[in-house]
Amino acid sequence: MLDTPATPLQAIHHPLLKKYRVELFIKREDLVHPLISGNKWYKLKYNLVEARRQGFSRILSFGGAYSNHLHALAWAGHEFGFETIGVIRGELQETLNPTLSDASRWGMRLQPVTRGDYRRRHDREFIEALRTAYHPCYVVPEGGANSLALQGCAEIIASIDRQLEAYDYLCVPCGTGATLAGMSLAAGAGVRLLGFSALKGYTQFESDVGALIAASGSPDPDNWQILDGFHCGGFGKLTAELVRFMLDWKRQTGVELEPVYTGKMLLGLFELLEGGFFRAGSRIVVVHTGGLQGLRGM
Repeated sequence: MLDTPATPLQAIHHPLLKKYRVELFIKREDLVHPLISGNKWYKLKYNLVEARRQGFSRILSFGGAYSNHLHALAWAGHEFGFETIGVIRGELQETLNPTLSDASRWGMRLQPVTRGDYRRRHDREFIEALRTAYHPCYVVPEGGANSLALQGCAEIIASIDRQLEAYDYLCVPCGTGATLAGMSLAAGAGVRLLGFSALKGYTQFESDVGALIAASGSPDPDNWQILDGFHCGGFGKLTAELVRFMLDWKRQTGVELEPVYTGKMLLGLFELLEGGFFRAGSRIVVVHTGGLQGLRGM
């Protein structure tokens, strides 16, 4: 159903990298598909396969009004013949934003729920009520975060390893932790994974990632950590420093970033670099997780 195209591993040249004698490469998963962008491709891939295997023609999932995940799911449903339902946090505006406008145009049924109800999105009783209301439907967790997502995200490692013989650090932004968890299971010996949290004050990330790994049936490889000091004030928040960094980054590299995930990860990485976190001679790979469509809402 989804044959993953090859994406480039781009060497980055920047004065700070030269100053600290560190090599940096960016895995351009933003180029994996124009609409199922970045890690969304990998997290949806095997969920779509499983939904079809089980005979479902309707898929339900969760997200906010600017959700990259729901945007990708809506297009995938349109392309591969699934009816899709997006359970949206909060009220819908009379005029839909670009993300939800696309999703609606591609046939996704948008179902707003109160923020209180949305907080129940992991509760079995709430999910069963949705399954009953939209029976029959295949339910994908928020952000696609389940063991099938881990199976897909592990493939990012294989793609990197085909292009780069050895590296020391692998960095990825985190919203649910599924991408980090999946890559941790496939990373080679000696590679340290750094997950840059996009959330402020969320203290359950380590247990979330651990639970995802446990649910996959694999032992925790203990090769990862969450860094939670680079959220720039909270999920979706912007700072002048972040905007300046992203503009400078694009001038230096030609690679466009988005400010919710990948921009904050790279800003955090450069702060770590200047703070002496990475030893001279380190080779670092960062994953561009896509989501550039969200720039339209900013």
